[in-house]
Amino acid sequence: MCLAVPGRVVSIDDTADPLTGLIDFGGVQKQACLEYVSDVKVGEYVIVHVGFALQRLDEESALASLRLFEELGLLEEEFGDAWQQAAQQSEGSETR
Repeated sequence: MCLAVPGRVVSIDDTADPLTGLIDFGGVQKQACLEYVSDVKVGEYVIVHVGFALQRLDEESALASLRLFEELGLLEEEFGDAWQQAAQQSEGSETR
């Protein structure tokens, strides 16, 4: 299944054609095309589907969606081992 997943824009490559950015999905970071939301700013949330940011999303809604996806196990299904690894690293840094 392919989800449209909310993520926070970490950086934007203004020199790329098409416009791209690094998106953080709760610890997993991936590049995405930002052409459909070309006026998005670093720190804002977008919904990404198959590598394309489709629209902006407010932070509260984005975080609520990420929590729900995680509870349902959908993020692991979508991101696989990378999501699990990021979660484990996050847990390890909290115990230090």
